[in-house]
Amino acid sequence: MAPLRLGSAAPDFSADTTAGAIKFHEFIGNSWAVLFSHPADFTPVCTTELGEVAKLAPEFAKRNVKVIGLSTNDLADHEEWVADINEVNNVNLAFPIIADKDRKVAVLYDMLDSFEHDPTNVVNGIPFTVRSVFIIDPAKKIRLILTYPASCGRNFDEILRTIDSLQLSDKHPIATPANWQPGEDVIVHVSVPTEKAKETFPEVNEVLSYLRFAKVPEDK
Repeated sequence: MAPLRLGSAAPDFSADTTAGAIKFHEFIGNSWAVLFSHPADFTPVCTTELGEVAKLAPEFAKRNVKVIGLSTNDLADHEEWVADINEVNNVNLAFPIIADKDRKVAVLYDMLDSFEHDPTNVVNGIPFTVRSVFIIDPAKKIRLILTYPASCGRNFDEILRTIDSLQLSDKHPIATPANWQPGEDVIVHVSVPTEKAKETFPEVNEVLSYLRFAKVPEDK
């Protein structure tokens, strides 16, 4: 199987989740999606992560993003663990979590850890998932891939920031600079001549011939 890359079609699959059986592409529909895996239920870092995602549910919804989690536990474990997540984080977790006990989806998306990387994330020769993140657009194309080790909890504010950047660059011929935050100046895409940029953007600051900062046009 060819490795998944940015721009690859996100593989479709069927799975059981805490919200019922799904077909992944049907679940996405006309939305964006974040598919993210965690090593195991009833573990400390994962409990904080899924609580944070539950807290950020309105932010994902505002961006037309559906979130779905995954681990290699079964549904009974997921459902019991969600009660812990809700209690510890004072949330009401509503997004689905895939029960990937046979590791079918984890293999499809290359989410499994290895003994060489982290023997503590491999039990009896069977690897658990790492902290993978896939951002997928409504055309079912993979737009971002992140992989964190089991020991490092993710910054979901950064994941929201990357979604903002991706959605903005789909609307305008721009890129976003280092540490960019929504509302700040963007970079005019190198394919756009400066004179054309001045017609397109309300304000253009040419620092170098290939580096032009600009205000984002207001939506009409």
